[in-house]
Amino acid sequence: MPPGFVIIGASLAGGVAAATLRQDGFDGDVVLIGAEAQPPYERPPLSKQYLRGEAPFEKALVRPAGFYEQNRIETRFNTRATRVDPIRRTVALDTGSPVHYDKLLIASGVRNRRPPIPGLDLPGVFDLRSVSDADALRSRIVSGRKAAVVGMGFIGCEVAASLRQKGVEVVSVDPSPTPLFRVLGADVGRVMAAVHQDHGVQAVFGDVVTRFEGGAGVERVITRSGRRFDCDFAVVGVGVEPVIDFVAGSGIDTAHGVPVDEYCRTAFEDVYAAGDVANHYHPIFRKRMRVEHWQNAMQQGAAAARSMLGKRQPYDAIHWFWSDQYDVNLQYAGFHHEWDQMVVRGRLDDRRFLAFYLNQGRVDAVVGLNRGKDIRRAMALIKSRDVVDPRQLADEDIDLRSLAQTQITGDQK
Repeated sequence: MPPGFVIIGASLAGGVAAATLRQDGFDGDVVLIGAEAQPPYERPPLSKQYLRGEAPFEKALVRPAGFYEQNRIETRFNTRATRVDPIRRTVALDTGSPVHYDKLLIASGVRNRRPPIPGLDLPGVFDLRSVSDADALRSRIVSGRKAAVVGMGFIGCEVAASLRQKGVEVVSVDPSPTPLFRVLGADVGRVMAAVHQDHGVQAVFGDVVTRFEGGAGVERVITRSGRRFDCDFAVVGVGVEPVIDFVAGSGIDTAHGVPVDEYCRTAFEDVYAAGDVANHYHPIFRKRMRVEHWQNAMQQGAAAARSMLGKRQPYDAIHWFWSDQYDVNLQYAGFHHEWDQMVVRGRLDDRRFLAFYLNQGRVDAVVGLNRGKDIRRAMALIKSRDVVDPRQLADEDIDLRSLAQTQITGDQK
């Protein structure tokens, strides 16, 4: 009998992995398990085009709905994995008998954090992760209504922008000094704060929502400092956590997700992980990272599938994502949590710039506003791990591609 592969998570990573197995010639059984009722789809449109009613859901599908049946991929949607036994090689399900696997891919993704805020369960308080969440939120979007957006990370920023574009009045509350502060820092964060304020968002920073109030539904939010904001609905975006409950007690490591090597393998030779849930070792950065981006889910899903097929190619993609807010296109490449120097090419005030995040002279990441082509050029520089002269990074007359070709040592002038 040919081997059978099971994928937990009918996500972007899981859907791409299933498709890759077939495209690369795997002829055994493939079972794709997903907690949602829908086939795999891409999530970025949920806070942008789909939320605003500008694109149908079908455009977000990873593959057309009939693809899985046509390619003999058994789908078990609206089904949750409840336990993995890597010794017996079984996955227990909430809908019936367990399934056996020869190789298993964990692509269960993440879920939204639900902070213990009084009133969080009031009708009209939304979070956004699934298409059903987006549908529920869309039903409340009417020009002139008031919304409170709690958290100004990427989801909060994109939702605030989409609501303003639909004529909804928006107040946002975030504990940081600026939007996207943890990733981009204060200087770039201030630029994004100005973008939202220019479009009419009433932004409150350095404060947190401590209570939602209302009767039949939410009517206002209360902050720690005592501010009170009336609202017709609220959207909460305060981070995510890996979905790993079903792995508990299995012996599979769950340190900050599911740790895997550069081939997407766990310590169990027949168990792999990919996408938002995977805490993967990156051979270029030489450290572990868990990345919650569309590009990573897509490329790592394919890489994991090929590793399951015995094709030993390290997953070493330079991570990249984008965020459209109003008429601003923000792109990011690389990976960083902290930096010892930030170098700007262009002018922050012009809202057309690159900001490089350096550690010990090497570029770990770059963010660009309305400079997508330059982000692509900078990715080679990140991948090279060369030490770079900050003055050359900042100099618009020097082609970024040339900086990736020659290592610049500290004593070069």
